[in-house]
Amino acid sequence: MKERVDSLIFNAGQVVTMGQEPGPRRGPEQSRLDIVEDGAVATKNGRIHAVGPSQDLRSAFEAPAEQTIDAERGVVLPGFTDPHTHLLFAGTREHEFEMRCQGRSYMEIAAEGGGIRSSVRSFRAAADEAILGQSLRRLDRMLHYGTTTVEVKSGYALSTEQEMRALRLIEELDQRHPCDLVSTFLGAHEFPDEYREDREAYVRILTDEMLPRVAAETNARFCDVFCEAGVFDVEQTRRVVEKAQKLGLRLKLHADEFEPIGGAELAGELGAVSADHLLASTDQGLEALRDGGVIAVCLPGTSFSLGKHVYARGRKMIEMGIPVALATDCNPGSSMVDSMPLVLSLACLEIGLTPAEAVVAATVNSAHAVGEGADRGRIVPGLRADLQILEAPSYVSLVYHLGGSHVRWVVKDGRVFPPPPPVTTSSAT
Repeated sequence: MKERVDSLIFNAGQVVTMGQEPGPRRGPEQSRLDIVEDGAVATKNGRIHAVGPSQDLRSAFEAPAEQTIDAERGVVLPGFTDPHTHLLFAGTREHEFEMRCQGRSYMEIAAEGGGIRSSVRSFRAAADEAILGQSLRRLDRMLHYGTTTVEVKSGYALSTEQEMRALRLIEELDQRHPCDLVSTFLGAHEFPDEYREDREAYVRILTDEMLPRVAAETNARFCDVFCEAGVFDVEQTRRVVEKAQKLGLRLKLHADEFEPIGGAELAGELGAVSADHLLASTDQGLEALRDGGVIAVCLPGTSFSLGKHVYARGRKMIEMGIPVALATDCNPGSSMVDSMPLVLSLACLEIGLTPAEAVVAATVNSAHAVGEGADRGRIVPGLRADLQILEAPSYVSLVYHLGGSHVRWVVKDGRVFPPPPPVTTSSAT
């Protein structure tokens, strides 16, 4: 008699399992996929139950008809983890995109009151339901592209009560959407208008007022800081993140996006889980990441969106033995990107990754970049049953076919459902 399981996916041309080894992949190991050809996957109680040849699993297991999926020789991948997003925002900034196309730089626009500060004003003025509605639609699009876990930062609020509100809204999004959300406190995203002339006072608010409440009253797992010239310098960043560590929060850093001011070195010194952006990192900064066991999260969609033609040195990072992850950096200003497949394509075309390395960067390594590598990112018995079933002959199709989605079905916690159709319009408040 066959064992009853919750879902059974069979007849896959490729089941990309990512193998049994724990920990993020680095160096030559970043290209290991451990593919099962003519494969099948069974899930039970929201977890991967078995993986192997289709004939073996079909003989051993059965699932309800609506949860039995013929992959039709397509590809089964782990669901993507997007480890760096600013998905919770109100309104959009199309006018800034047009300004950049006319020759203005991101930093010039920010210095004149645009950029993050513009989004702060929009967030503070918007109603909760308006913010939630927009954010849920963005999550729907991400799911359509195969993403099942999303890191979401606060940081468009920049006052104690508004930052607490933002983190509460992230928790509500997590409850209302199939995607799992990982919450990050980014009160140190920018200096708000009211503290432009007294930045030290705002740093004190972060360390003495915001962080204690964040640690005591929210589900935030990480603290992040925009460590960059013109924003938070290394000394200010250190004060914020060391206080966060004392309160039990893990660390992420926006580092070396525009100038190499020492963010990568600080991330390595303090053992941050990840350092993100890294376009301007020096060899010394990359060595600090490697020595500190920090995951490098590359965001090629941001460089592409800003028209910078400068990208993180992904090839060098892999050759140095630094684990590389990929993320969309979804945000209203510098990266209105919600498609992980597009990010994988850009990683191959612009930062030197191979298709296999890019797939690992968006699954195994990106899961570790949000502290979830032991629970997802691979198709291994016991791990969370978060999968995507692609209508494609090979995993290489993800990067070869730019700008589209091959997703036919998504499996989230063992539940099989078609992804929602993409939404092509945005709603501004």
